[in-house]
Formats: sequence, C-alpha cells, structure tokens
Amino acid sequence: MRPALLRLAVVLCLGWAPWSFAQDFPSRPVHIIVPVQGGTMDLLARLVAPLLSESFGQPVLVETKAGAGGNIGTDYVAKSLPDGYTLLVGFNGPLAINVTLFDKLPFDPVRDLAPVTLAVSAPQFLVVHPSVPVSSVAEFVAYAKAQPSPLSYGSIGIGGASHLTMEMFKAAAGISLEHVPYKGSAPAVNDLLAGTVPVEFLVPGNVLPYMKAGRMKVLASTGRRRLASTPNVPTMIESGYAEFEAISWIGFLLPARTPRSIVDRYHAELVRILKRPEIREKLVAIDFEVIGGTAEEFGAVIKTEIVRWGR
Repeated sequence: MRPALLRLAVVLCLGWAPWSFAQDFPSRPVHIIVPVQGGTMDLLARLVAPLLSESFGQPVLVETKAGAGGNIGTDYVAKSLPDGYTLLVGFNGPLAINVTLFDKLPFDPVRDLAPVTLAVSAPQFLVVHPSVPVSSVAEFVAYAKAQPSPLSYGSIGIGGASHLTMEMFKAAAGISLEHVPYKGSAPAVNDLLAGTVPVEFLVPGNVLPYMKAGRMKVLASTGRRRLASTPNVPTMIESGYAEFEAISWIGFLLPARTPRSIVDRYHAELVRILKRPEIREKLVAIDFEVIGGTAEEFGAVIKTEIVRWGR
C-alpha cells in the first residue's frame, strides 16, 4: 500500500474505532488495573469490581501492575485500546506528582487518560514504630536531629503522596531522613511493623487497625481538621507547621479517546456504587471521604494538583 493510502487507512480506522467500540460495550471481561501493590487502592478496586460486574453482566477482574511509583500500571492503561475494557484506579502519585518528579514520564496524565470520577480522598497520618521514644511531632523532630546518622523512612513508592509529604516535612522541620521506596503500601506497612523503617506517612486505612492494636504510634494527621475517628490525634498544623496540608486521593480513569458514552456509563455505575450505603460505610470506616464527582471536576483536580505538587 502506498504511504499516502496507508496514512489515510490509519486515520479512518482511528476515526471509526471509538464509534465501533461503543456499539456492544460491554461484551467481554473488564480489567481494573491497580498500579501499586495492595493497600487502599486495591481495596477500593475489589469493593467496586463485583458490583460493576453485576451491572455490566460481565466479569470484572482486578489486576496489579505495580512499580515506578505507580507509573507502570498508569502507563499500561494510557496505552491500552480506548474501548472501555481497561479501567485505572489512579492516584495523585503518577497523575500529579510524578509529572514534576520524573524527568520524562512515558505518558501524559492530562492528554493520555480520560477521567471518570474522583472516588475518595483522605489525609495521611505521620506514624512511627512503637520503639521510637516519641509521642509528638516536636519530640520526633528532636529525636531525628539527635541521631548520629539519618533515620530512614518508607513510602508506597517514588512520587507518591507518602514520599512527597515526608519531603515537605523534612524541609519544614529541617531534619534529614533517608528515603526507602516500596512497591505499594503493603510492603511499606509490613516493614514499619517490623521496625525495619521507623517512620512513614500513610493513609488512615493502612494505619488504624495497627494503631488500635498498639503496633504503630500516630503522631499527627495532614488534614486541616482532626478526624472524627481519632479526635486525640492533632493535625500537623496544630503541631506547629502552618498550612501543612497533604491530601491523598484516588479516582477512576480510562484511556484517552474512550467514547463519551462509555465514560458516561462508567461514571453512572461507579458513582451509584460509591453511594451505596454498605460501600460508603466501609470507606468511611477507614476515614475516606467519598466524593463521586463529575469527570470534568476530576480533570480539573488533576490539573490543579500537578501545579500544586510541582511547586
């Protein structure tokens, strides 16, 4: 085929593909991609999957594609066919923070992904292993400064909120800590419980069971207000760090150019699922605020967060 005819054929195929994708959706299994290992993103995916399957009349399978601070799984979805069969559980690491943190991302979160809905958001907790002899942020700062070599801290991956929030804290407090990135919250939590790393920022859902069991100490939260579930835990702002606010969020996205009818179908189903009393109850129990806004609102959040974290 001549080059000009080949280009024309490609253009016509791309132009008609979204229309054809939408005709019989869904007619086969859907895959939800979780870009980190375990934790609250995996929990959210597995809460949603069976109810989405029930609505679609097709299997909905949860797959983990972890690595590079969430970039591997996010890139996988960004490069998938825009046919509705690959859904991303996205978070602020690869969607907002990594844009600045990495020299060159293999995807553009604004150009290559189609927001569906911002699902939930939550502050983080500054947590330490019980062996660390502190009970407040001020005591931890003094303890860290007194060490002959920097303490280590864990995060759920390079570029995630748990990483950048600790870097914000280091700068604000004038302390030195050594970063140990993990591939998701599950291994990060396990090593904190084992005392391999003494301190981390983690969302409440990863912390509360261990805090109640005395296996972690919570020093502060990163929201503007104390959480109702932990009224005795002060905020970072109350602990002397004015305007220190760092919120983690999770949402659902599809590949860019997914037909609007499919995006709208997902939006309607996911928001309906998030508003179900039993789902909301489970998410609120781990201190998530359930949102379920429009696709346009989620897109605006991503753009705003890219600028905020970039600074």
